[in-house]
Amino acid sequence: MKVLLVILLVLVGLLLVLEVGLRLLFGFGNPLIYSADEKIGYLLAPNQRTTRMGNRIVINEYSMRSEPVTPERPSSTLRVLLLGDSIVNGGWWTDQDQTISAQLETLLQKQSSKLQKTFEQVQVLNASANSWAPRNQLAYLQRFGTFNAQAVILVINTDDLFGTAPTSVPVGRDRFYPSQKPPLAIIEAISRFLPYKSPPEMAAVRAEGGDRVGFNLEAIRQIQTLIKASDAKFLLLMTPLLREIGKPGSLDYELKARDRLTELTKNQEITYIDFLPIFNSTPEPETLYRDHIHLSPKGNQKVSEVICEWLLVVSY
Repeated sequence: MKVLLVILLVLVGLLLVLEVGLRLLFGFGNPLIYSADEKIGYLLAPNQRTTRMGNRIVINEYSMRSEPVTPERPSSTLRVLLLGDSIVNGGWWTDQDQTISAQLETLLQKQSSKLQKTFEQVQVLNASANSWAPRNQLAYLQRFGTFNAQAVILVINTDDLFGTAPTSVPVGRDRFYPSQKPPLAIIEAISRFLPYKSPPEMAAVRAEGGDRVGFNLEAIRQIQTLIKASDAKFLLLMTPLLREIGKPGSLDYELKARDRLTELTKNQEITYIDFLPIFNSTPEPETLYRDHIHLSPKGNQKVSEVICEWLLVVSY
């Protein structure tokens, strides 16, 4: 009996050590959680702070990956609003200080003397979530507005041109979009090794018919209209997939979608920066990526530098 009790105590002790270790070393047990939204599809739940794989993540009261912010911009502040998906958000693999928004804010603070107007403070807000596309970002703007930002920057990637309509199907059902914290870090860790299955209803979402590229281009046009109404400057930029860099380059259907986007920007007089030629001219462009689509800290730095150059010359 005593032997069994000792074995039980040892097992409990090991599980406790494992639980604490998974929480402290990897951040398991405290993932970011999501909330469903009828129009936007889903949002990162507001007011969250966690550390995942050693990377600090802060979500403010407006579901931004930013520190708390007032809805009204102080008159002495230069405020820039970034809209995007996981590339702008950075995900669990990017520390808060290495996101595009954080790096851009640091650059602007260092070069504030070059701005056409003097500001006491610089804020770069990060409104984004994994797998958002232009229709999600439009719905976010329609809900929350531009926060009186003098400049709004929409960052998309090639895949976003084919993004589906906003949906809340994954929230609470897909392990990458939890709606509540797991009871134990051990349970979350084990779930990561199980075969991944998305909710069956996502098949219908992915099978959306019609002119999907056209739907997303129209969302971009409406985003521009909202930003114009707020008297802010608008910049659209697109990052390529890693396989688009070099030869053979973008696939035929991607080239057609890119041409349609370029036509829209010309017709609507949208300032547009395509990062495909920029990345193509960068030595060892693969170092700009952490996988086939997401940027590395070096890639984030490159994007933030280009945005900073534009902000330094635009008038507010």
